[in-house]
This record gives sequence, structure tokens and C-alpha cells, in this order.
Amino acid sequence: MTMILQGSIDGVLLLLLLLLMLLLILLLILLACKPWRFFSSLSSPSRALKVGDLERPLVLDDANACDQSNESTRTIDLEGAHGQNEGLLHSPQMHGPVYKQRLPSTSLQLNEGDSVVLNVVSDPIEDLSVGQTLRFLSLTERLAEEQKHVRQEDQNPNLKSGLEDDLLQEFVPKVITDQRSCLSLEVISGPSRGLRCSVQSINASRLPLTLGRVSSDLLLKDSEVSGKHAMISWNADKIKWELVDMGSLNGTFLNSQPISHPDSGSRHWGDPVELSSGDIITLGTTSNVHVHVTSKSESQTPFGMGMASDPMAFRRGGKKLAMEDVCYYQWPLPGIPQFGVFGICDGHGGVAAAKSASKMLPEKVASILSDSLIRERVLSQCDASDVLRDAFSQTEANMNNYYELLKYATVTGFLLSYTCVVECHIWGCTATVLLVWADSNENLFAQCANVGDSACFLNVDGKQIKMTEDHRISSYSERLRLNKTGVPLRDGETRLYGLNLARMLGDKFLKQQEHRFSSEPYISEAIHIKQASGAFALLASDGFWDVISLKKAAQLVTQAKERYLAGENISEKVASFLLSEAKTLRTKDNTSIIFLDFDRKFRISCKVDS
Repeated sequence: MTMILQGSIDGVLLLLLLLLMLLLILLLILLACKPWRFFSSLSSPSRALKVGDLERPLVLDDANACDQSNESTRTIDLEGAHGQNEGLLHSPQMHGPVYKQRLPSTSLQLNEGDSVVLNVVSDPIEDLSVGQTLRFLSLTERLAEEQKHVRQEDQNPNLKSGLEDDLLQEFVPKVITDQRSCLSLEVISGPSRGLRCSVQSINASRLPLTLGRVSSDLLLKDSEVSGKHAMISWNADKIKWELVDMGSLNGTFLNSQPISHPDSGSRHWGDPVELSSGDIITLGTTSNVHVHVTSKSESQTPFGMGMASDPMAFRRGGKKLAMEDVCYYQWPLPGIPQFGVFGICDGHGGVAAAKSASKMLPEKVASILSDSLIRERVLSQCDASDVLRDAFSQTEANMNNYYELLKYATVTGFLLSYTCVVECHIWGCTATVLLVWADSNENLFAQCANVGDSACFLNVDGKQIKMTEDHRISSYSERLRLNKTGVPLRDGETRLYGLNLARMLGDKFLKQQEHRFSSEPYISEAIHIKQASGAFALLASDGFWDVISLKKAAQLVTQAKERYLAGENISEKVASFLLSEAKTLRTKDNTSIIFLDFDRKFRISCKVDS
């Protein structure tokens, strides 16, 4: 009996133990699955994110206040910000909010441990502050909101279709009707110096253009150049020429910046980068290729023209400096056949401001001269002073300081003030513009405007006429102007806030701190260029004038013209000759040259080399 009772007790205990184990297992399963989260999500007012939400452009690019909220999650990158904002800098108008038209993005890829920060911006923007997060309205929601507003005001229902068209138009890229462009390459240093190659964007059979040592369109006899080193193609979507490294062994550099794949030993292709006129492509260490890009309207000039530039180096054989000069020209101006502009912009601390100014200045001049009354006044009075002054003023106004402060929007207090004082000057540049026009009798006239130290002079009948003024703080004329502002310079003072210039475009933050900085250009008198006067013009950045005087430059031009008298492309050879002289004299700054030969009835054409 006792044994039976003991067995029953053991059975009950075993059963209880099994039940406890089952309850423990069930509890562990509940903790792992967390089923209560489904009930809490039902009661939560927030909606779930879809894949389309992550792909949708969430941040509005405002010219003055945008990106302040999402910048608070980023590390300040003083160098990287140049490329990030270049698309904005190239826009000629920056009044109020600017809405970028964006193409559909690629799929978002996230890895374990990555975090996604969604900064949502509403439309329209009022006053954004650092850290502010607003709600994004989709296209459908915006249509609904607008239609609701229309119903409330009892508007004509016919407005609905027009409203939809306007909203949808924001997301449709504008069609560019004329995409013709000519790319010209010239090897300016290395074993194949003097080699040239040109191609048009509409010549699909010649594209893409390859650069290399074996079976390439631009064949370089340089042992440091790979067989297939780099490739240039025409991007019809961006209306831009693009350069890509083809996995070269010794690398490809654009304006002294590497564009090869980060893993140099992998021989993988690099990412494509945009090319601009005046860029320098370096293959290996010795072969430099000058890039010149012309559009349809820039295909011909009624006089000889040559351009040459080189980033130079601090010492012979050393690493090239970053290229901050931008050369440009436009002849004729769109819709104004008898006017053209030629110019050089020299950035300090970066090339972005120079690229922005070089794009806006010709646009502003063309816009002003599109007024027939203004154009007729220039032709009758032989004076374009007001045109040049207004063009500089409008360009300065459109070079907003948002790009100076954008990188520092998340920093507050003393650090913000200190960072801006040290770094904001990187967004400025010099600008020298030569306006050339012809009257009804085919008489040529030239007038120049400048800020900074890139200079220009005309040679007419053997007499040198200086067309610019030196705006370095060390120059006598500029020191007189500065002393008249009420805050005279100290003895030996040659810099303000680290800059040796007192006049430039951009640098808005510095100009707010120091009223003696100015963007007011010096404007020369208009010069009549007589026929058979042997006239020529020379524009050059300060790297050239640091080692060569005006008188010496005129002598070098005469010497070069005599040397190349019997050849072709004389103006281009003169410009290259002047550049090589500056290099021989070991200039330590970027050097860019534009040479105009008014004495030769020579036209530059964009032809494709066979």
C-alpha cells in the first residue's frame, strides 16, 4: 500500500515538473516573439514607411536656409562640400526657394547596423531653423490639398487640370533642344606634347573617345600611360562631357585631383566626372591634356584666339597644385551676333566660386545687351561701362552666401563663429572680363572690367594699354581706396582676414565682417582696335604675372608670332608658348592664358580630326 501511494506522489510531481517546463518554454517564446508590438502599432498614429517613401526626394534645396536640419546629422566636411553643392552653384538665379528637378533614384540598399535619418520638409517653406523637421507632402497629397483649397474658394473647376499640369511639371526634366558641343584636347606636356584631337557630341561614331598608349583615339607615347588609360563620353542626360579612368596603373587626375578607383591595384574603373573648359587631365605623372569645350554658339570667332592653362607645382617635378582657374569665352553672345566675352576667374581655396562666376557673367552680359535700347547706346557711344558694371553687380547678388554657411549650420556658439572666419573665404574668386564688339562698319572695340589680380592688356600699334587694375592689398591704388574708408591699413599690413585681395566676387561672410572688402569692378575705357594695327589682347591669371611683366609679355608675344608665322593655329601656339615661359620661370600658382590676335583674319572652327 505504501509503495502504491509513493508511486502516485512521484507521478504527480513529475507531471507538475513537466507543466512548469512547458510554461517556461511558452514564456521564452513570448519574450522572443513580442506579440504585443502588433497591438501597439494598431493604436499608434504614425504610418509605416514604404520603399517608395525612402526613394522619394525628401529634402528641399533652398538657396538660403535648406539642409540646416539634415546637416545636423552629418560630420562637417570642408573639402567634400564643394562637389555636393556644385549643381546649385551653377544655377544663374537664386531668388527664393529653388526646387531641384530630380530623376528617379536607385533602390536604397541598407546593411546591418546602418541608420537612416529622414528629414521631411513641407511645402512651402517659411522660416527654417536648425533641427526643424517638417512633413513631406506627396504629389497626390499636394493635388488633394490644392483642390480642397480651390473648392473652398469656389474657383472655376477648369483650374484643376492646369494645377495638375503645373505640379507634374516640377517632376519632369526640361528638354534641351540643342545639345551640340565640341570637345578639343591638346597634350600640353609629356612625350606627345602638341598632339590634338577634337570630336563633336553629335558624332556618335567617334564616341566614346579613348586616351591611352595602344589603339586609342588620343595616342600617347608615354610609358607611364596604360594601353587603355581613360575614356571621355558625352552624357546626353546631363548635357556634359564625362571622363572616367579605365583602371589605369598609374592613375588619372583631373585638375590634380585623383579620379581613379580607390583600390589602385584592382584595375577597376573609376566613377565618371564632369569635364569643363579649361580643365587639365593628367595621365600618369608627365602627360597633361588641356580640355576646351565649345557649344554651338561658340564655334567661331572673327579673330585668332588661343587658350592655355596649367595648375603648376611648387617645385619642378613635384605634385601639381589643385586647379582653381577657369577660362571661358562666348562668341557671339546668344542672339547678339556682334558681341562676345572672354574671361578668367581665379578661385581661392576652391574652384566652385570661379565656375559659378564664369557661368553667370556671360549670361548677365547677354541678358543686359538683349535690350535693344541698351545695345544701340553701346554701339553709338562706344562705351559698355554700365553693361559691365551691372553684370558684375548681378553676378555678385546671385552668388549667395548659403554655400559658405551650409557646412556649419549644425555648429553653434563660438565654434560657428571661429569656423566661418577661418573657412568662409574659400567661396570667392577674382574675375576679369573682356567685352569685344563690332559696329556696323566692322570696327572692333574692346572694354574690360575686373576684380582681383587677374590682368589684361591690349597692344595697339606697339603700345601696351593696361585694361585692368591690381586689387591686391599691397598695390598702391587699392591701399588708397582702403584708407579712404575710414579704417586705414597699418604699416606693413598686406592681408585682411587672411586674403591678399580687397576686391572679389563672393566671400559674402567676410564682407559682412569687414566692410572694406568690395565687389565693385574697375572698368577700363573702350579701345578702338584699328585694322592693320597689329593689335592683340592678353588675359592671364596671377600665376603668369607673378613671373612675367607686361613689357616682357608683349616681347614674348612678338617673338612667338614671328616663330610660328608660317604655321597654323598661331594663336593657340602663342598661348602655349607664353604658358611654357611661365613654367620655365617656375611660377608657383595656377596659370591660365587667353590670347586674342586681332591682326589675323583667322577663324577657330570645331572640326573633327580624322
